[in-house]
Amino acid sequence: MMITTDRVELCAAADVDEGDILKIDDVPGFTAPLAVVHSGGTYYCIDDTCSHQDASLSDGWVDEGCVECPLHESRFDLCSGKPDIPPAREPIRTYPVEVVDGIVYLRREEQ
Repeated sequence: MMITTDRVELCAAADVDEGDILKIDDVPGFTAPLAVVHSGGTYYCIDDTCSHQDASLSDGWVDEGCVECPLHESRFDLCSGKPDIPPAREPIRTYPVEVVDGIVYLRREEQ
C-alpha cells in the first residue's frame, strides 16, 4: 500500500467491478476497515461498519447510489452516508477518493 502526504492507496480500480463493494482492512490512520464501492461509474469510500449494528457493509448490496446493510436492510447514501431506511438512524462516514492511473486513492482531508 502506497502512502503519500495527500493520499493513501486503497486498491486497483479493476479490483472493484461495477455494483461491487471491496472491504479494505488496515488503512493507515484508521482503526476500523473501510469499503470501496463502485456505483454508476464512480468510486466511493465509506466506513465498512453499519452504524446501527456491527455488520460489514461490504457483505451488503449496492442499489441506486446506496449500500444496503446485509443485517437489517438499512440503506446508506454513498455520497452523504445518511441512512434512508430504518433501523439505522446515524450516518456512516464517507471519504473523498480519486482514481489515478487505475488506482483508487483515499484523499486526505485538510485539517
